[in-house]
Amino acid sequence: MQTVKMVVTGPFNAGKSSFIRSVSEIDVVSTERKISATAKRVKETTTVAMDFGRITVDEALVLYLFGTPGQKRFDFMWEILSEGMLGFVVIVDSARPETFREAMGILHTFRAYAPTPYVVAANKQDMEDSWSVDDLRIALKLPEEIKMLPCVASDKDTVKNVLLELLYSIMEEMDIPERE
Repeated sequence: MQTVKMVVTGPFNAGKSSFIRSVSEIDVVSTERKISATAKRVKETTTVAMDFGRITVDEALVLYLFGTPGQKRFDFMWEILSEGMLGFVVIVDSARPETFREAMGILHTFRAYAPTPYVVAANKQDMEDSWSVDDLRIALKLPEEIKMLPCVASDKDTVKNVLLELLYSIMEEMDIPERE
């Protein structure tokens, strides 16, 4: 049995936990904690260590998904979670341009941890004010060869598409033939 460790990362409230929850075949192991009261609350909880999910692709291949915390104060977990990863997904909230720079910083940090394949998921494409994938690519200054995919983290099909694209990149890099 081949196991593939993938890390799902991105800024706070980008959709990392929802992304993993939507496709995991097991109950997601989560370290979410309540957020202290703020004037402009975006959500009730935040991941403080990691989220963990699993997907069995077939009898010979299992994906392990490790979601990182998005808040900067928990970034010490990023390097720990990146150990042994074969690829990673950077989730960008395409409806919140104020997080784009942070997303790029996270992408560069993970590239420094390991030169593994990665894809960028343009999340929240179902929202009226979301940026298109093409506009987001320009804003993030991503070259054409970087896979940037539309996504809705709560939609299993778009999440599966993102993970498959990453898996194909990993298999190509490892020179593993694609499965039928």
